Amino acid sequence: MLRCLRFLGRVKPRGGPAYRARWNLYFLLLPAFAVLLFTTSKILSLLPEVLWLKLSVSALNAANSSIDFQVRNPGMNSLECGRCHLPCSSLESGCDCNSTRQCHILSPPPMYLDSKASPYHNWQVFNADYQEMLRTLKIFVYPDAFMNKDSSPFARVFLPHPNPLDPKIGNYFSEHAFKLALLKSSFITQHPLEADFFFMPFSINAMRNHPLLHSESSISNFIAQYILRISSEFEFWNASGGSDHFFICCHSVGREAASSNFALHNNVIQISCSSSYFQRLYTAHKDIALPQVWPRADIQFLNPLNARNKLVFFAGRVQNSRIRKEILNLWANDTSLSIFSGHPSFPYEEGFRRSKYCLHVKGYEVNTARVSDSIHYGCIPVLISDHYDLPFANVLDWSKFSIIVSHGDIRLLKYILTSVVSQQTYMNLYQNLCLVRNHFRWYTDGNVTPTTYDSFHMTAYQLWLRRGSQRLANGPAPHHLRT
Repeated sequence: MLRCLRFLGRVKPRGGPAYRARWNLYFLLLPAFAVLLFTTSKILSLLPEVLWLKLSVSALNAANSSIDFQVRNPGMNSLECGRCHLPCSSLESGCDCNSTRQCHILSPPPMYLDSKASPYHNWQVFNADYQEMLRTLKIFVYPDAFMNKDSSPFARVFLPHPNPLDPKIGNYFSEHAFKLALLKSSFITQHPLEADFFFMPFSINAMRNHPLLHSESSISNFIAQYILRISSEFEFWNASGGSDHFFICCHSVGREAASSNFALHNNVIQISCSSSYFQRLYTAHKDIALPQVWPRADIQFLNPLNARNKLVFFAGRVQNSRIRKEILNLWANDTSLSIFSGHPSFPYEEGFRRSKYCLHVKGYEVNTARVSDSIHYGCIPVLISDHYDLPFANVLDWSKFSIIVSHGDIRLLKYILTSVVSQQTYMNLYQNLCLVRNHFRWYTDGNVTPTTYDSFHMTAYQLWLRRGSQRLANGPAPHHLRT
């Protein structure tokens, strides 16, 4: 020990003024050394997060490796390039790609859909099962959906909406569009014994606007009475306890209404826009996430990428969302980002057209129509909504056409979008966005007509995956379970 002290302090083995002065110096330096040690430990503690972020970025870039392909636009008789989507003279000659890239409804070759860059988890498995669904799925609709509009004061609760494209419907468009598409589809059967599922056609949105049913308690009681009626008039509810029945809603009141009925909450399939697996009234493995879509005009060509001069766009109310308030406080004054509380200073749709990324930020619920709006206008959605059970997540790999940011990483938002996401990764996200765009549309031609792979068929496929519920021994078996 004395040898160490002699070496470090060059002190003599016996005491004296020089000996005491050197030890005083050590004690004076000790606080500075402690501060240095604490700072170093904090920096080292952040190192795993930095390494994890770099690894994640590398993995994302690897997964989204660029694959250029040539496709045929189904609406045209010409070949076009998968990189720039401009007409090509032949498959061999290719074309000159430029920065005016536009998005069509693409029909990519299987070699891309089965690659790691594809936005599908497994295209072949999905498509084979999807084709089987088109051939065999059968749904029985309770006859209330076909009643005379003057036969009951509650007829409009069950009948299809007379004008589903009315902009006043807004956030609840998907609820009405699904019912209209179902009634026009080949899935409908008039023979309940061959049905896989039974549709209860009441509309939560219509009840919410009905003068006799406006309140949550009235809606809840109405649904309970409706279930009591169909269970007494038909044998199908009692045969399965409601497990092969479903209803649809885009209003959070629908979720609350289910809470007062045990079977409705625990057995019936809820197709809901408010699909938060953090909510006790939504069960992810039983219920189905429905994309919330506004009735927008169809767009054949999207705004080219070189016309998207804003990095980020968001506009919305902040009163009901702590996350939105935080984003506004952080980024409202950043001129490279278009962040607005309430309405922007330009048309709302222009924000999506002009921007590369569009934020979907949790409000009162996890869902908003901004996700489908972003996809509709060709803007990469940035999802800031923890616990959101994303639509079609068992088919689509959302990381291949969107950016998912945790609530805790809001301060890193601009860094993620400018530094982490490379230009090549952005192009791959955009290319995949074009491929999945069809899944988030309700096709309209004055009516709502289902078109293959659209929102209706993708939602019906989610039902198809939940088929096979066992009925009680004294009830009729669905056709797919009969021997």
